[in-house]
Amino acid sequence: MSLAVEAVSSSTNMGLEDNKEGDKSGVEDNGDESSIYETEDEGEDTESNKIDLGPQYTLKEQFEKDKDDESLRKWKEQLLGNVDINAVGESLEPEVKIVSLSILSPGRSDIVLAIPEDGKPKGPWFTLKEGCRYSLRFSFQVSRNIVSGLKYTNNVWKTGVKVDGVKQMLGTFSPQQEVYTYDMPEETTPSGYFARGSYSAKTKFVDDDGKCYLEINYTFDIRKEWASVEAPKTL
Repeated sequence: MSLAVEAVSSSTNMGLEDNKEGDKSGVEDNGDESSIYETEDEGEDTESNKIDLGPQYTLKEQFEKDKDDESLRKWKEQLLGNVDINAVGESLEPEVKIVSLSILSPGRSDIVLAIPEDGKPKGPWFTLKEGCRYSLRFSFQVSRNIVSGLKYTNNVWKTGVKVDGVKQMLGTFSPQQEVYTYDMPEETTPSGYFARGSYSAKTKFVDDDGKCYLEINYTFDIRKEWASVEAPKTL
């Protein structure tokens, strides 16, 4: 759900110049826009180059493994905190539930986005004002096992042409009852005639094993003014 957009014919983008994993879809002016932009069919990241992470272990097995290594044992204790090993340690697969996605803009009420079960919000998911400052907040819960290398990816298209893409590493998280909250850096929406309009995007939350916990295909609008009513959307 990153709204990172580098609008065609606009020099103002929505931030993310300091790409978190070097995956910013940069644009060079070589006079041939059709060759430098990716379409929705071409621009999707593939998982064909997955890293083989080796065998999986339950949480209990991970805690017992290399227990004679003092530094490793302390690191595991710090990571796991107060996790009840006996309660969650028998599952190989972690489970991550995205509890909420919100858009925060200074001086305005938070826009809390309803997450549809099918991952396809009806109509524009939200509307932002051009030139506004905003940030994204993810709330999620981890259960059953440690999730390694949880990351957020997002690709954005305008009129079928990819205008931006980002990957953000969120980190490694142990299972717990409390909800984790992650705030993205503040960005600014582009402004100007060419920046306004409708965009389509695809957001994913995946881990190092390539397991996808949430995929959302949606559209959003950038307009000259905020929408008159900003109540959370319902399905």
